[in-house]
Amino acid sequence: MRKRILIVDDSEDMRQLLTQILEEEELYDLYLAESGVEALAQALRVKPDLILMDMSLPGMTGWEAVSQLRKLDDFKETPIVAVTAHVSPADQKRTRAIGCNEHLGKPFDVIHVLDIVERLLEESR
Repeated sequence: MRKRILIVDDSEDMRQLLTQILEEEELYDLYLAESGVEALAQALRVKPDLILMDMSLPGMTGWEAVSQLRKLDDFKETPIVAVTAHVSPADQKRTRAIGCNEHLGKPFDVIHVLDIVERLLEESR
């Protein structure tokens, strides 16, 4: 059964890059969102198995969106990966504190993205 992944980023280039990386595997159904508000709506609609969340989003930030998702029963256990240019140790600690399972700094290595996605989906079974 194909896993559903929600990719949230306000950069069209980044959404396309992550889509290309994950489409290569042919294992996933991919859904896209450009903002925190759209991410919440998409998550409620498709119930993704994993979320890749940019933290710097216009309006509702990724920080706020993750916090909101974690308050909902459907998303208490859903793996969420912070995909962000905020890479300091304090930023990494903050992403974990709000409920992200992993922190993926930009720019990132393609193999590392696939490893994180595969591992988190395997762990969440």
